[in-house]
Amino acid sequence: MAARRVAVYPGTFDPITNGHMDIIGRATKVADRLIIAVGEHSGKNPLFSRAERLELIKAEIEPLRGLNGAEIEVRILDRLLMKFVTDVGATFVIRGLRAVSDFDHELQMAGINARLAPEVETVFLMASEHNLFIASSLVREIAALGGDVSSFVSPRIAKRLVEKFSDKIRAVN
Repeated sequence: MAARRVAVYPGTFDPITNGHMDIIGRATKVADRLIIAVGEHSGKNPLFSRAERLELIKAEIEPLRGLNGAEIEVRILDRLLMKFVTDVGATFVIRGLRAVSDFDHELQMAGINARLAPEVETVFLMASEHNLFIASSLVREIAALGGDVSSFVSPRIAKRLVEKFSDKIRAVN
């Protein structure tokens, strides 16, 4: 019997977008078990708490469960990524690429990660052409200004963005 291919797809997912969902769906073609690792980024101030992001992602991926025979789970990333990857028995990390600017950063991260855990591979999946421009930061900015984000995120996420920014506006007034 062939060894199970376990992958980790790390990110802040603040919020999870159609682009993330596309990468998750496509990652099930190369992984038997996909762990979505929800982390924090020191340079980012998240809109949603990690617990909220975990809850949202779990709801979003429900229709993908079993896609291509893969198991999908969502976990909190609470330590160094390469430590997390080895702790969960993964052998590769999935990273989505949208543009050349993503590649520069991701190549640097892949190099560092290879030094930390040489047995772990990084697999890059290019964003589908209709998702090339979607970034969580831009989605948050559009939503904050009252714009329509329905083509970038699911209806569930769009609704939560409206609620989140309504709460923030009420808190200021």
